Order: sequence, then C-alpha cells, then structure tokens
Amino acid sequence: MTEVNDNARHQKKMAKRKEIQDREVASKTEARGLLAVHTGAGKGKSTAAFGLALRMLGRGRKVVVVQFIKGAWDTGERHALERFGDQIAWHALGEGFTWETQDRERDIAACERAWDVANAALNSEDVGLVILDELNIALRYDYLALDRVLADIAQRPPNQHVWVTGRNAKPGMIEAADMVTEMMPVKHHFKAGIRAQEGIEF
Repeated sequence: MTEVNDNARHQKKMAKRKEIQDREVASKTEARGLLAVHTGAGKGKSTAAFGLALRMLGRGRKVVVVQFIKGAWDTGERHALERFGDQIAWHALGEGFTWETQDRERDIAACERAWDVANAALNSEDVGLVILDELNIALRYDYLALDRVLADIAQRPPNQHVWVTGRNAKPGMIEAADMVTEMMPVKHHFKAGIRAQEGIEF
C-alpha cells in the first residue's frame, strides 16, 4: 500500500510540475539570433561551443568558427566538423597563447586579421552560427576594442547566433549577451600530473 501511495503522490507531483513547465514554455514566443558567452576558469568552454556547432550542422545550417589566440592546432573537433564540407568554415588565426608569442604587436595584428574574417561571417545571411573561440582572451588584453566588437555583433542578421568563448569575459560582453555560462573547476586531472591527451584536450 505504501508503494501505491508513493506512486500516486509522485504522479500528482509530476502532473503539477508538467502543468507549470508547459505554461512556462508556452509563454516564450520570440525567436531570434542569440549572443551567448562561455567563460570561467573551468575546462569545456570551447568543447561546449563545438557541440552546439554539431547541433547546428545537423539542422543543415552553416557554421563559421574563428579562433583567436590559438594557433593552427591539429584538433579532433576540427577534423570531425570539417567532414561536413562546405557547411562549415574553420579559421584558426591565432599566433599561439600570449605567453608563447611574447609579442604584443604581433598578437594585436593577428587578432585584427581574425576579426576581419569574423566580421565577414557576421555579415553573411547564410551563416547560422558564428563561434568566436577565445575572443574573450583577445578582449581581456585589449587586442581588440570591446565597443567595436559588440557593435559588429549587433549588426548581424537577425536569425544568426554568436557564441563567444574564453576566460575572463568583460562585464560589457556579459551585459550584452543573452546567455552566459560560467564554467568553474572542481577537480582537474592536470593538477595530478596527467598531461594533455589526444581526443580529450585536442
């Protein structure tokens, strides 16, 4: 009898929850391009964005990835996504992390070139998703002006989505975004002496 009562209570609770959830979903009527930010010190910001790229590609939409700071790494996600052919354009335009280049002017020039490519994607009506990978790092070091970046993003086609990744997102970027996710580390294998591995980190 206790099990029957527990099931009845659970069913009643879930029915009420469904009613609330259905009402909440029905109240959302707007559809438009989103600006989202993945930031924080935890691992997975770019990985999550590339997962979204896969979802967009699966729906037949075109995706453009522009990587700031990062050099032309041989990554598994690039190999996988480029199998979609002309549906995706991948631009790794960084010179390497700032502690590797140690050359501010060179880093600024690389970011300017990358932004020219990004802005062309932001002006393309046929692009469904633009991923601006590690853009937050370029903005943090003032390699690009935040006001200019936000102005260019704002003038994109109305149904185009933009995903920005990288630690230390500036307050202005967070304020402009429709969605912000902060990834925080709880535990990381690197701290235990485990090196970066193919298929996990790249």
